[in-house]
Amino acid sequence: MCKGLASLPTSCLERAKELKARLGIILQKPTWKIGKNKPTLEECLKWKESFEKLLSSKYGLCAFTAFLVSEFSEENIAFYFACEDYRKTKCPAKLLTKAQKIYSEFISSEAPREVNIDHETRDITKANMQDPSPSCFDQAQHRIYMLMAKDCYPRFLHSPAYKDLLCQAKPTTKNTMPQMEKV
Repeated sequence: MCKGLASLPTSCLERAKELKARLGIILQKPTWKIGKNKPTLEECLKWKESFEKLLSSKYGLCAFTAFLVSEFSEENIAFYFACEDYRKTKCPAKLLTKAQKIYSEFISSEAPREVNIDHETRDITKANMQDPSPSCFDQAQHRIYMLMAKDCYPRFLHSPAYKDLLCQAKPTTKNTMPQMEKV
């Protein structure tokens, strides 16, 4: 290892390796196709109606997540769904373990995938960690949801990725003309 890199803290080197890996993925030509089964044009157009409709669609969620990866902000959707999973946890013993994992991965100031929340929300969430309950991440999750809905979602709808999906989407085939019977 060169002399300059040896003097850097290990966390900086790990972060640089992570960024290098992410850049390598992004620099490759992205494919926005979603497997063999593509969403219908109607489904893609429904995503414009609301952020909730986008997230509730399997294809929409996949496309939105790919978009967030390309923008280096996939931690937002990962945090949102980690909180959804956490909230559904029934076993109290698992709550503490999952809460600590979510906090260390997304909330703490040293988190590898730190989400962008205000100081007050971070402090409230930290206080909630003293006695984790199914709702201890609710405020932070709401902040991230609103960030995605007001910032990432509109950018996604105007992105080349979404426009490509619209072009690739297959229209549904419905017969609008009734069949005439022979007399």
